[in-house]
Amino acid sequence: MKQDAKNFPLGVFDSGLGGLTALNALKKILPHEDILYLGDTGRVPYGVRSRQTILKYTQQDVDFLMQRGVKAILCACGTVSAVALPLVKQDVSIPIYGVLEFAADAALAKTKTGKIGIIGTQATIQSGAYETLLRKKQADLQLTSRACPLLVPLVENGRIHPGDVVIETIVEEYLAPIKAAKVDTLILGCTHYPLLEPVIANYLGAEVTLISAGKEAAKAMAADLAEKGLLRDETELGKKQYFVTDSVRGFVALASEFLEENIEGEVEKVTLF
Repeated sequence: MKQDAKNFPLGVFDSGLGGLTALNALKKILPHEDILYLGDTGRVPYGVRSRQTILKYTQQDVDFLMQRGVKAILCACGTVSAVALPLVKQDVSIPIYGVLEFAADAALAKTKTGKIGIIGTQATIQSGAYETLLRKKQADLQLTSRACPLLVPLVENGRIHPGDVVIETIVEEYLAPIKAAKVDTLILGCTHYPLLEPVIANYLGAEVTLISAGKEAAKAMAADLAEKGLLRDETELGKKQYFVTDSVRGFVALASEFLEENIEGEVEKVTLF
């Protein structure tokens, strides 16, 4: 990596809006960093795709950011982190971070009963990646996993608010086994899910700690980059640039609501394939 690499931007990618939970955390932790965000909104969700397709999409996402000279990449997608990232990382010359291990570590630090719930896309849950990782760290855990395939499309369509009968009904249906298992900690294994934190918290109750995979990964990435000497000098606030593969207007409306700032004019539609 070039000597001036610390002044290069950070790259963040996800299948859609979900990675904004990680980007938002990075903005707060590392306000002086430039960040390029790629949301593959034209092909969301990744979680219902085959392993081969997820691998292909991941490679295209990483290549896109690498071509724009990023110094490190945060894969803010639980599906990619579980299914494709270990393979893709082998061919990447810069630091690249997933979300699984950091979320697992946070859950282990928070649980008092050893009863941990995991929700994610169909591909993430079928991979068993979280269960394998958690049990490697602590064998006697009681884990309850649940695939929630409808949550990503609902988030992408803005159905994220308490009082919305559609999202509340779906959350209740998916999370009923989690609640019945009396977990005290729940890993939100898809970065879209923190956008539903108020709805999920209302259903499970305040005694259940929610772990945001994207936020935990952002904290770990920031710490690692600091250790590697790859953070920019603290001079001015970093710039943010957003790329999507489908409607700019729809992304701007929902992203601006979540980020609590208008990002109109900062979003560009691109083609990855």
